[in-house]
Amino acid sequence: MISRLTGLIRDIIFAQLIGSSYLADAFFVAFRIPNFFRRIFGEGAFSAAFIPVYTRYRVSGHEAQTREFVNIVTGRLSLVLLALTVLGVVFAPLIVSVLAPGFRAEPEKYQVTVESLRLTFPYVLFICLVAASAAILNTHKRFAAPAATPILLNVSLIAAAIWLTGLVENAAIALSIGVLIAGAVQLLFQLPFLYRIKAIPTPRLKVRKKNEANKGVREVYRLMIPSIFGSSVAQINLLVNTFMASFLITGSVSWLYYSDRLLEFPLGVFGVALGSVILPKLSEVHAHKHHVEFSRLLDWGLRWSVLISVPATVGLIVLAHYTLAALFFHGAFTETDVMMSARALTAYSIGLTALVAVRVLSPGFFARNDTKTPVRAGVIAMVLNMFFAVALIFPLQHVGLALATSLAAFVNAGLLLYWLVRDRTLRFQPGWTLFLIRVVLASSIMGFLLLWIVPPLANWLDYSITERVLRLSVYIAVGGGVYAISILVLGIRFNQLIQRWKLITQKSFRSDLLIRRVFLR
Repeated sequence: MISRLTGLIRDIIFAQLIGSSYLADAFFVAFRIPNFFRRIFGEGAFSAAFIPVYTRYRVSGHEAQTREFVNIVTGRLSLVLLALTVLGVVFAPLIVSVLAPGFRAEPEKYQVTVESLRLTFPYVLFICLVAASAAILNTHKRFAAPAATPILLNVSLIAAAIWLTGLVENAAIALSIGVLIAGAVQLLFQLPFLYRIKAIPTPRLKVRKKNEANKGVREVYRLMIPSIFGSSVAQINLLVNTFMASFLITGSVSWLYYSDRLLEFPLGVFGVALGSVILPKLSEVHAHKHHVEFSRLLDWGLRWSVLISVPATVGLIVLAHYTLAALFFHGAFTETDVMMSARALTAYSIGLTALVAVRVLSPGFFARNDTKTPVRAGVIAMVLNMFFAVALIFPLQHVGLALATSLAAFVNAGLLLYWLVRDRTLRFQPGWTLFLIRVVLASSIMGFLLLWIVPPLANWLDYSITERVLRLSVYIAVGGGVYAISILVLGIRFNQLIQRWKLITQKSFRSDLLIRRVFLR
Protein backbone atom coordinates (compact mmCIF):
# COMPACT_ATOMS: atom_id res chain seq x y z
CA MET A 1 0.00 0.00 0.00
CA ILE A 2 2.80 2.42 0.89
CA SER A 3 4.53 1.53 -2.37
CA ARG A 4 1.41 2.38 -4.38
CA LEU A 5 0.81 5.59 -2.46
CA THR A 6 4.35 6.82 -3.09
CA GLY A 7 3.88 5.78 -6.72
CA LEU A 8 0.76 7.91 -6.83
CA ILE A 9 2.67 10.89 -5.45
CA ARG A 10 5.34 10.26 -8.07
CA ASP A 11 2.78 10.31 -10.88
CA ILE A 12 1.16 13.46 -9.52
CA ILE A 13 4.56 15.16 -9.74
CA PHE A 14 5.04 13.78 -13.25
CA ALA A 15 1.69 15.25 -14.28
CA GLN A 16 2.66 18.67 -12.96
CA LEU A 17 6.14 18.56 -14.43
CA ILE A 18 5.71 17.03 -17.90
CA GLY A 19 1.95 16.41 -18.30
CA SER A 20 1.31 14.76 -21.66
CA SER A 21 4.06 16.61 -23.55
CA TYR A 22 6.57 15.02 -25.92
CA LEU A 23 9.00 14.74 -22.96
CA ALA A 24 6.37 12.69 -21.11
CA ASP A 25 5.87 10.39 -24.09
CA ALA A 26 9.66 10.01 -24.46
CA PHE A 27 10.28 9.12 -20.81
CA PHE A 28 7.34 6.75 -20.52
CA VAL A 29 8.51 4.79 -23.57
CA ALA A 30 12.12 4.75 -22.32
CA PHE A 31 10.98 3.48 -18.91
CA ARG A 32 8.47 0.97 -20.28
CA ILE A 33 11.13 -0.95 -22.23
CA PRO A 34 13.37 -1.92 -19.25
CA ASN A 35 10.21 -2.43 -17.23
CA PHE A 36 9.16 -4.93 -19.90
CA PHE A 37 12.30 -7.01 -19.34
CA ARG A 38 12.01 -6.66 -15.56
CA ARG A 39 8.57 -8.20 -15.53
CA ILE A 40 9.51 -10.96 -17.97
CA PHE A 41 12.90 -12.07 -16.63
CA GLY A 42 12.58 -10.90 -13.06
CA GLU A 43 9.12 -10.94 -11.57
CA GLY A 44 7.60 -13.25 -14.19
CA ALA A 45 9.67 -16.02 -15.72
CA PHE A 46 12.39 -16.25 -13.08
CA SER A 47 10.06 -16.32 -10.08
CA ALA A 48 7.72 -18.84 -11.72
CA ALA A 49 10.61 -21.21 -12.50
CA PHE A 50 12.79 -20.60 -9.45
CA ILE A 51 10.39 -20.67 -6.48
CA PRO A 52 8.97 -24.21 -7.00
CA VAL A 53 12.45 -25.73 -7.54
CA TYR A 54 14.00 -23.79 -4.65
CA THR A 55 11.10 -24.83 -2.40
CA ARG A 56 11.74 -28.48 -3.27
CA TYR A 57 15.42 -28.14 -2.35
CA ARG A 58 14.57 -26.52 0.98
CA VAL A 59 12.00 -29.22 1.78
CA SER A 60 14.61 -31.92 1.03
CA GLY A 61 16.88 -30.54 3.78
CA HIS A 62 20.15 -30.66 1.78
CA GLU A 63 21.53 -27.25 2.76
CA ALA A 64 24.81 -27.46 0.80
CA GLN A 65 23.08 -28.42 -2.43
CA THR A 66 20.49 -25.72 -1.91
CA ARG A 67 23.17 -23.05 -1.53
CA GLU A 68 25.09 -24.34 -4.56
CA PHE A 69 21.88 -24.28 -6.58
CA VAL A 70 21.17 -20.63 -5.67
CA ASN A 71 24.74 -19.54 -6.41
CA ILE A 72 24.80 -21.03 -9.91
CA VAL A 73 21.34 -19.77 -10.83
CA THR A 74 22.11 -16.18 -9.77
CA GLY A 75 25.55 -16.27 -11.39
CA ARG A 76 24.25 -17.29 -14.79
CA LEU A 77 21.29 -14.93 -14.53
CA SER A 78 23.68 -12.05 -13.82
CA LEU A 79 25.76 -12.86 -16.89
CA VAL A 80 22.69 -12.95 -19.14
CA LEU A 81 21.42 -9.67 -17.71
CA LEU A 82 24.79 -7.95 -18.14
CA ALA A 83 24.92 -8.98 -21.81
CA LEU A 84 21.32 -7.85 -22.31
CA THR A 85 22.06 -4.47 -20.73
CA VAL A 86 25.08 -3.83 -22.97
CA LEU A 87 23.05 -4.72 -26.06
CA GLY A 88 20.19 -2.48 -24.93
CA VAL A 89 22.45 0.55 -24.48
CA VAL A 90 24.27 0.03 -27.78
CA PHE A 91 21.15 -0.60 -29.86
CA ALA A 92 18.87 1.94 -28.16
CA PRO A 93 18.13 3.80 -31.45
CA LEU A 94 17.04 0.56 -33.12
CA ILE A 95 14.87 -0.45 -30.15
CA VAL A 96 13.05 2.89 -30.14
CA SER A 97 12.58 2.71 -33.91
CA VAL A 98 11.00 -0.73 -33.63
CA LEU A 99 8.81 -0.18 -30.56
CA ALA A 100 7.79 3.46 -31.14
CA PRO A 101 8.22 3.99 -34.89
CA GLY A 102 5.81 6.91 -34.90
CA PHE A 103 8.37 8.94 -32.92
CA ARG A 104 10.71 9.08 -35.93
CA ALA A 105 8.36 11.61 -37.50
CA GLU A 106 9.31 13.97 -34.64
CA PRO A 107 13.16 14.03 -34.48
CA GLU A 108 13.36 15.83 -31.13
CA LYS A 109 11.02 13.39 -29.41
CA TYR A 110 12.86 10.43 -30.96
CA GLN A 111 16.30 11.71 -29.85
CA VAL A 112 15.18 12.36 -26.28
CA THR A 113 13.66 8.85 -26.12
CA VAL A 114 16.94 7.26 -27.28
CA GLU A 115 19.01 9.23 -24.76
CA SER A 116 16.57 8.38 -21.97
CA LEU A 117 16.57 4.68 -22.85
CA ARG A 118 20.37 4.51 -22.64
CA LEU A 119 20.08 5.74 -19.06
CA THR A 120 17.15 3.54 -18.04
CA PHE A 121 18.24 0.26 -19.66
CA PRO A 122 20.85 -0.64 -16.95
CA TYR A 123 17.86 -0.72 -14.60
CA VAL A 124 17.18 -4.16 -16.13
CA LEU A 125 20.35 -5.60 -14.57
CA PHE A 126 19.65 -4.22 -11.11
CA ILE A 127 15.93 -4.85 -10.87
CA CYS A 128 16.05 -8.43 -12.16
CA LEU A 129 18.60 -9.23 -9.44
CA VAL A 130 16.22 -7.52 -7.01
CA ALA A 131 13.45 -9.83 -8.25
CA ALA A 132 15.72 -12.85 -7.72
CA SER A 133 16.39 -11.70 -4.16
CA ALA A 134 12.67 -11.19 -3.62
CA ALA A 135 11.97 -14.74 -4.83
CA ILE A 136 14.40 -16.09 -2.23
CA LEU A 137 12.89 -13.97 0.54
CA ASN A 138 9.31 -14.90 -0.40
CA THR A 139 10.19 -18.60 -0.31
CA HIS A 140 11.43 -18.03 3.26
CA LYS A 141 8.06 -16.35 4.01
CA ARG A 142 9.68 -12.89 4.17
CA PHE A 143 7.24 -10.71 2.24
CA ALA A 144 7.61 -7.21 3.73
CA ALA A 145 11.05 -6.27 2.36
CA PRO A 146 10.37 -7.28 -1.28
CA ALA A 147 6.98 -5.55 -1.17
CA ALA A 148 8.57 -2.36 0.21
CA THR A 149 11.42 -2.24 -2.32
CA PRO A 150 9.44 -0.38 -5.04
CA ILE A 151 9.07 2.50 -2.58
CA LEU A 152 12.75 3.27 -3.25
CA LEU A 153 12.07 3.60 -6.98
CA ASN A 154 9.29 6.06 -6.29
CA VAL A 155 11.40 8.06 -3.83
CA SER A 156 14.30 8.19 -6.31
CA LEU A 157 12.05 9.45 -9.10
CA ILE A 158 10.43 12.02 -6.83
CA ALA A 159 13.88 13.25 -5.81
CA ALA A 160 15.00 13.38 -9.45
CA ALA A 161 11.89 15.36 -10.41
CA ILE A 162 12.44 17.87 -7.62
CA TRP A 163 16.22 18.33 -7.65
CA LEU A 164 17.65 17.07 -10.95
CA THR A 165 15.29 18.69 -13.43
CA GLY A 166 16.96 22.05 -12.99
CA LEU A 167 20.46 20.66 -13.37
CA VAL A 168 20.28 18.57 -16.55
CA GLU A 169 19.20 19.05 -20.15
CA ASN A 170 15.50 18.26 -19.74
CA ALA A 171 13.02 16.56 -17.43
CA ALA A 172 13.02 13.24 -19.33
CA ILE A 173 16.80 12.87 -18.87
CA ALA A 174 16.54 13.83 -15.19
CA LEU A 175 13.89 11.20 -14.53
CA SER A 176 15.91 8.58 -16.44
CA ILE A 177 18.89 9.24 -14.16
CA GLY A 178 16.52 8.72 -11.23
CA VAL A 179 15.56 5.31 -12.61
CA LEU A 180 19.22 4.28 -12.90
CA ILE A 181 19.99 5.35 -9.31
CA ALA A 182 16.86 3.58 -8.06
CA GLY A 183 17.98 0.23 -9.50
CA ALA A 184 21.24 0.25 -7.56
CA VAL A 185 19.55 1.43 -4.35
CA GLN A 186 16.86 -1.27 -4.56
CA LEU A 187 19.45 -4.04 -4.94
CA LEU A 188 21.51 -2.80 -1.98
CA PHE A 189 18.35 -2.61 0.12
CA GLN A 190 17.75 -6.37 -0.26
CA LEU A 191 21.15 -7.47 1.01
CA PRO A 192 20.64 -7.02 4.79
CA PHE A 193 17.43 -9.06 4.66
CA LEU A 194 19.14 -11.86 2.72
CA TYR A 195 22.02 -11.75 5.21
CA ARG A 196 19.60 -12.08 8.11
CA ILE A 197 18.33 -15.44 6.78
CA LYS A 198 21.85 -16.45 5.65
CA ALA A 199 20.78 -16.56 2.01
CA ILE A 200 23.02 -14.02 0.24
CA PRO A 201 24.05 -15.75 -3.00
CA THR A 202 27.66 -15.99 -4.11
CA PRO A 203 27.15 -15.88 -7.88
CA ARG A 204 29.08 -18.54 -9.77
CA LEU A 205 28.99 -19.85 -13.35
CA LYS A 206 30.17 -23.44 -12.94
CA VAL A 207 29.08 -26.24 -10.63
CA ARG A 208 31.96 -27.54 -8.54
CA LYS A 209 30.95 -31.13 -9.12
CA LYS A 210 28.04 -32.98 -10.61
CA ASN A 211 25.26 -33.24 -8.05
CA GLU A 212 21.59 -32.51 -7.57
CA ALA A 213 22.29 -28.75 -7.64
CA ASN A 214 23.36 -29.00 -11.27
CA LYS A 215 20.14 -30.83 -12.10
CA GLY A 216 18.08 -28.13 -10.38
CA VAL A 217 19.85 -25.34 -12.29
CA ARG A 218 19.05 -27.02 -15.60
CA GLU A 219 15.44 -27.46 -14.51
CA VAL A 220 15.06 -23.76 -13.66
CA TYR A 221 16.31 -22.64 -17.05
CA ARG A 222 14.27 -25.32 -18.80
CA LEU A 223 11.16 -24.01 -17.04
CA MET A 224 12.12 -20.40 -17.72
CA ILE A 225 12.07 -20.75 -21.50
CA PRO A 226 8.29 -21.30 -21.83
CA SER A 227 7.67 -19.11 -18.81
CA ILE A 228 9.39 -16.20 -20.56
CA PHE A 229 6.77 -16.40 -23.28
CA GLY A 230 3.97 -16.76 -20.76
CA SER A 231 5.12 -13.85 -18.60
CA SER A 232 5.78 -11.67 -21.62
CA VAL A 233 2.20 -11.79 -22.92
CA ALA A 234 0.82 -8.96 -20.80
CA GLN A 235 3.96 -6.92 -21.36
CA ILE A 236 3.88 -7.51 -25.11
CA ASN A 237 0.30 -6.29 -25.07
CA LEU A 238 1.50 -3.07 -23.42
CA LEU A 239 4.27 -2.69 -25.99
CA VAL A 240 1.76 -3.27 -28.78
CA ASN A 241 -0.32 -0.47 -27.29
CA THR A 242 2.77 1.76 -27.15
CA PHE A 243 3.66 0.85 -30.74
CA MET A 244 0.20 1.73 -32.03
CA ALA A 245 -0.23 4.78 -29.78
CA SER A 246 3.01 6.23 -31.18
CA PHE A 247 1.09 6.85 -34.42
CA LEU A 248 -1.71 8.71 -32.63
CA ILE A 249 -1.65 12.35 -31.54
CA THR A 250 0.95 13.48 -29.01
CA GLY A 251 -0.28 12.65 -25.53
CA SER A 252 -1.78 9.25 -26.36
CA VAL A 253 1.11 7.34 -24.77
CA SER A 254 0.87 9.52 -21.67
CA TRP A 255 -2.92 9.15 -21.36
CA LEU A 256 -2.52 5.39 -21.43
CA TYR A 257 0.28 5.62 -18.86
CA TYR A 258 -1.65 7.71 -16.32
CA SER A 259 -4.78 5.57 -16.61
CA ASP A 260 -2.76 2.36 -16.36
CA ARG A 261 -1.05 3.67 -13.23
CA LEU A 262 -4.40 4.13 -11.50
CA LEU A 263 -5.43 0.63 -12.54
CA GLU A 264 -2.17 -0.65 -11.09
CA PHE A 265 -3.15 0.67 -7.68
CA PRO A 266 -5.71 -2.05 -6.81
CA LEU A 267 -3.92 -4.58 -9.01
CA GLY A 268 -0.59 -3.93 -7.32
CA VAL A 269 -1.88 -3.60 -3.78
CA PHE A 270 -3.95 -6.76 -3.89
CA GLY A 271 -3.34 -8.78 -7.05
CA VAL A 272 0.44 -8.81 -6.91
CA ALA A 273 0.45 -9.34 -3.14
CA LEU A 274 -1.94 -12.27 -3.39
CA GLY A 275 0.09 -13.87 -6.17
CA SER A 276 3.35 -13.38 -4.23
CA VAL A 277 1.92 -15.08 -1.14
CA ILE A 278 0.08 -17.94 -2.82
CA LEU A 279 2.87 -19.24 -5.13
CA PRO A 280 5.31 -20.28 -2.37
CA LYS A 281 2.48 -21.89 -0.39
CA LEU A 282 1.14 -23.76 -3.43
CA SER A 283 4.68 -24.96 -4.20
CA GLU A 284 5.07 -26.23 -0.64
CA VAL A 285 1.69 -28.00 -0.68
CA HIS A 286 2.48 -29.57 -4.05
CA ALA A 287 5.90 -30.74 -2.80
CA HIS A 288 4.08 -32.62 -0.02
CA LYS A 289 1.54 -33.99 -2.56
CA HIS A 290 -1.47 -32.53 -0.72
CA HIS A 291 -3.73 -32.21 -3.76
CA VAL A 292 -6.95 -31.40 -1.89
CA GLU A 293 -5.28 -28.54 -0.03
CA PHE A 294 -3.84 -27.30 -3.33
CA SER A 295 -7.33 -26.98 -4.79
CA ARG A 296 -8.66 -25.26 -1.69
CA LEU A 297 -5.84 -22.71 -1.77
CA LEU A 298 -6.72 -21.80 -5.35
CA ASP A 299 -10.40 -21.52 -4.45
CA TRP A 300 -9.51 -19.28 -1.50
CA GLY A 301 -7.41 -17.02 -3.73
CA LEU A 302 -10.17 -16.71 -6.33
CA ARG A 303 -12.72 -15.71 -3.70
CA TRP A 304 -10.47 -12.95 -2.42
CA SER A 305 -9.76 -11.74 -5.96
CA VAL A 306 -13.49 -11.44 -6.71
CA LEU A 307 -14.27 -9.86 -3.34
CA ILE A 308 -11.81 -7.02 -3.93
CA SER A 309 -11.64 -6.57 -7.71
CA VAL A 310 -15.37 -6.31 -8.48
CA PRO A 311 -16.03 -3.28 -6.20
CA ALA A 312 -12.69 -1.79 -7.28
CA THR A 313 -13.85 -2.02 -10.90
CA VAL A 314 -17.13 -0.27 -10.12
CA GLY A 315 -15.35 2.43 -8.11
CA LEU A 316 -12.76 3.12 -10.81
CA ILE A 317 -15.41 3.44 -13.53
CA VAL A 318 -17.73 5.70 -11.53
CA LEU A 319 -14.92 7.91 -10.20
CA ALA A 320 -12.58 7.82 -13.22
CA HIS A 321 -12.88 11.51 -14.15
CA TYR A 322 -13.00 12.65 -10.54
CA THR A 323 -9.91 10.65 -9.53
CA LEU A 324 -7.79 11.85 -12.45
CA ALA A 325 -8.88 15.45 -11.91
CA ALA A 326 -8.22 15.30 -8.17
CA LEU A 327 -4.75 13.83 -8.56
CA PHE A 328 -3.39 15.30 -11.79
CA PHE A 329 -5.43 18.37 -12.89
CA HIS A 330 -2.85 21.08 -12.24
CA GLY A 331 0.47 22.17 -13.67
CA ALA A 332 1.02 20.78 -17.17
CA PHE A 333 -1.94 18.38 -16.93
CA THR A 334 -4.94 19.96 -18.68
CA GLU A 335 -8.69 19.37 -18.71
CA THR A 336 -8.30 17.56 -22.04
CA ASP A 337 -5.77 15.25 -20.42
CA VAL A 338 -8.30 14.47 -17.67
CA MET A 339 -11.00 13.56 -20.17
CA MET A 340 -8.76 11.46 -22.40
CA SER A 341 -7.11 9.60 -19.52
CA ALA A 342 -10.47 8.94 -17.84
CA ARG A 343 -11.82 7.28 -20.97
CA ALA A 344 -8.79 4.99 -21.08
CA LEU A 345 -9.10 4.24 -17.35
CA THR A 346 -12.74 3.18 -17.81
CA ALA A 347 -11.72 0.79 -20.58
CA TYR A 348 -8.81 -0.60 -18.55
CA SER A 349 -11.00 -1.05 -15.44
CA ILE A 350 -13.32 -3.44 -17.25
CA GLY A 351 -10.55 -6.05 -17.22
CA LEU A 352 -9.41 -5.60 -13.61
CA THR A 353 -11.14 -8.74 -12.28
CA ALA A 354 -9.58 -10.84 -15.03
CA LEU A 355 -6.11 -9.35 -14.43
CA VAL A 356 -6.30 -10.17 -10.71
CA ALA A 357 -7.62 -13.67 -11.46
CA VAL A 358 -4.63 -14.37 -13.72
CA ARG A 359 -2.35 -13.51 -10.77
CA VAL A 360 -4.10 -16.22 -8.74
CA LEU A 361 -4.58 -18.87 -11.42
CA SER A 362 -1.09 -18.79 -12.95
CA PRO A 363 0.61 -20.00 -9.73
CA GLY A 364 -1.69 -23.03 -9.93
CA PHE A 365 0.41 -24.09 -12.94
CA PHE A 366 3.79 -22.69 -11.91
CA ALA A 367 3.73 -24.45 -8.53
CA ARG A 368 3.37 -27.79 -10.39
CA ASN A 369 6.32 -26.95 -12.69
CA ASP A 370 3.90 -26.45 -15.58
CA THR A 371 5.01 -23.30 -17.35
CA LYS A 372 3.78 -24.35 -20.80
CA THR A 373 0.04 -24.21 -20.21
CA PRO A 374 0.01 -20.51 -19.18
CA VAL A 375 1.99 -19.86 -22.36
CA ARG A 376 -0.79 -21.38 -24.46
CA ALA A 377 -3.37 -19.18 -22.77
CA GLY A 378 -1.14 -16.14 -23.01
CA VAL A 379 -0.32 -16.55 -26.68
CA ILE A 380 -4.00 -16.92 -27.57
CA ALA A 381 -4.80 -13.82 -25.50
CA MET A 382 -1.92 -11.90 -27.10
CA VAL A 383 -3.05 -12.67 -30.63
CA LEU A 384 -6.61 -11.66 -29.78
CA ASN A 385 -5.33 -8.47 -28.12
CA MET A 386 -3.61 -7.50 -31.38
CA PHE A 387 -6.79 -8.25 -33.31
CA PHE A 388 -8.91 -6.23 -30.88
CA ALA A 389 -6.40 -3.36 -30.93
CA VAL A 390 -6.41 -3.11 -34.72
CA ALA A 391 -10.20 -3.32 -34.82
CA LEU A 392 -10.80 -0.76 -32.05
CA ILE A 393 -8.04 1.83 -32.57
CA PHE A 394 -9.75 3.45 -35.55
CA PRO A 395 -13.16 4.13 -33.94
CA LEU A 396 -11.90 4.64 -30.36
CA GLN A 397 -8.26 5.80 -30.75
CA HIS A 398 -6.23 5.22 -27.54
CA VAL A 399 -9.35 4.04 -25.67
CA GLY A 400 -9.63 1.13 -28.09
CA LEU A 401 -6.12 0.01 -27.12
CA ALA A 402 -7.08 -0.02 -23.43
CA LEU A 403 -10.29 -1.91 -24.15
CA ALA A 404 -8.37 -4.48 -26.20
CA THR A 405 -6.15 -5.15 -23.19
CA SER A 406 -9.21 -5.78 -20.98
CA LEU A 407 -10.82 -8.15 -23.46
CA ALA A 408 -7.59 -10.11 -23.85
CA ALA A 409 -7.27 -10.38 -20.05
CA PHE A 410 -10.66 -12.11 -19.84
CA VAL A 411 -9.60 -14.58 -22.52
CA ASN A 412 -6.39 -15.32 -20.61
CA ALA A 413 -8.13 -15.80 -17.26
CA GLY A 414 -10.94 -17.86 -18.80
CA LEU A 415 -8.55 -20.31 -20.44
CA LEU A 416 -6.49 -20.76 -17.27
CA LEU A 417 -9.63 -21.37 -15.23
CA TYR A 418 -11.03 -23.83 -17.76
CA TRP A 419 -7.86 -25.92 -17.85
CA LEU A 420 -7.48 -26.02 -14.05
CA VAL A 421 -11.08 -27.20 -13.67
CA ARG A 422 -10.86 -29.64 -16.56
CA ASP A 423 -7.76 -31.30 -15.05
CA ARG A 424 -9.48 -31.37 -11.63
CA THR A 425 -6.63 -29.36 -10.16
CA LEU A 426 -9.24 -26.83 -9.04
CA ARG A 427 -12.50 -28.04 -7.59
CA PHE A 428 -14.84 -25.26 -6.58
CA GLN A 429 -15.92 -25.36 -2.95
CA PRO A 430 -19.63 -24.99 -2.12
CA GLY A 431 -21.34 -21.59 -2.12
CA TRP A 432 -19.83 -19.90 -5.18
CA THR A 433 -23.11 -18.86 -6.84
CA LEU A 434 -24.45 -17.18 -3.71
CA PHE A 435 -21.03 -15.62 -3.09
CA LEU A 436 -20.97 -14.01 -6.57
CA ILE A 437 -24.53 -12.72 -6.24
CA ARG A 438 -23.69 -11.09 -2.91
CA VAL A 439 -20.51 -9.43 -4.23
CA VAL A 440 -22.21 -8.08 -7.38
CA LEU A 441 -25.20 -6.81 -5.41
CA ALA A 442 -23.01 -5.09 -2.79
CA SER A 443 -20.87 -3.52 -5.53
CA SER A 444 -23.98 -2.27 -7.34
CA ILE A 445 -25.30 -0.64 -4.16
CA MET A 446 -21.96 1.10 -3.72
CA GLY A 447 -21.86 2.24 -7.36
CA PHE A 448 -25.38 3.73 -7.37
CA LEU A 449 -24.66 5.57 -4.11
CA LEU A 450 -21.48 7.10 -5.56
CA LEU A 451 -23.33 8.20 -8.70
CA TRP A 452 -25.90 9.88 -6.48
CA ILE A 453 -23.50 11.81 -4.22
CA VAL A 454 -20.78 12.99 -6.63
CA PRO A 455 -21.25 16.50 -8.09
CA PRO A 456 -21.35 17.34 -11.82
CA LEU A 457 -17.89 17.11 -13.35
CA ALA A 458 -17.89 20.79 -14.38
CA ASN A 459 -18.30 21.81 -10.73
CA TRP A 460 -15.61 19.34 -9.71
CA LEU A 461 -13.00 20.98 -11.93
CA ASP A 462 -13.74 24.36 -10.32
CA TYR A 463 -12.74 23.11 -6.87
CA SER A 464 -9.24 23.72 -5.55
CA ILE A 465 -6.72 20.88 -5.50
CA THR A 466 -7.08 20.44 -1.76
CA GLU A 467 -10.87 20.35 -1.92
CA ARG A 468 -10.85 17.82 -4.77
CA VAL A 469 -8.50 15.50 -2.90
CA LEU A 470 -10.47 15.77 0.36
CA ARG A 471 -13.79 15.18 -1.37
CA LEU A 472 -12.41 12.23 -3.32
CA SER A 473 -11.09 10.71 -0.07
CA VAL A 474 -14.57 11.06 1.44
CA TYR A 475 -16.20 9.42 -1.60
CA ILE A 476 -13.76 6.51 -1.51
CA ALA A 477 -14.25 6.06 2.23
CA VAL A 478 -18.04 6.22 1.91
CA GLY A 479 -18.03 3.81 -1.02
CA GLY A 480 -15.75 1.36 0.79
CA GLY A 481 -17.83 1.60 3.94
CA VAL A 482 -21.09 1.03 2.10
CA TYR A 483 -19.60 -1.98 0.31
CA ALA A 484 -18.27 -3.48 3.55
CA ILE A 485 -21.62 -2.99 5.32
CA SER A 486 -23.52 -4.41 2.34
CA ILE A 487 -21.26 -7.46 2.29
CA LEU A 488 -21.81 -8.04 5.99
CA VAL A 489 -25.59 -7.58 5.72
CA LEU A 490 -25.69 -9.99 2.78
CA GLY A 491 -23.88 -12.64 4.82
CA ILE A 492 -20.20 -12.63 3.80
CA ARG A 493 -17.72 -12.46 6.67
CA PHE A 494 -14.13 -11.36 6.02
CA ASN A 495 -12.95 -13.30 9.05
CA GLN A 496 -14.34 -16.47 7.46
CA LEU A 497 -12.03 -16.04 4.48
CA ILE A 498 -9.10 -15.44 6.82
CA GLN A 499 -10.11 -18.49 8.86
CA ARG A 500 -10.30 -20.45 5.63
CA TRP A 501 -6.61 -19.69 4.93
CA LYS A 502 -5.69 -20.90 8.41
CA LEU A 503 -7.72 -24.08 8.00
CA ILE A 504 -6.09 -24.84 4.67
CA THR A 505 -2.50 -24.06 5.65
CA GLN A 506 -2.54 -25.70 9.07
CA LYS A 507 -3.18 -29.27 10.09
CA SER A 508 -6.73 -28.35 11.05
CA PHE A 509 -7.60 -28.27 7.33
CA ARG A 510 -7.92 -32.05 7.48
CA SER A 511 -11.22 -31.67 9.23
CA ASP A 512 -13.69 -31.82 6.33
CA LEU A 513 -16.47 -30.83 8.71
CA LEU A 514 -14.79 -27.52 9.56
CA ILE A 515 -13.97 -26.75 5.93
CA ARG A 516 -17.51 -27.47 4.78
CA ARG A 517 -18.99 -25.40 7.60
CA VAL A 518 -16.88 -22.34 6.73
CA PHE A 519 -17.52 -22.52 2.98
CA LEU A 520 -21.26 -23.08 3.30
CA ARG A 521 -21.59 -20.10 5.62
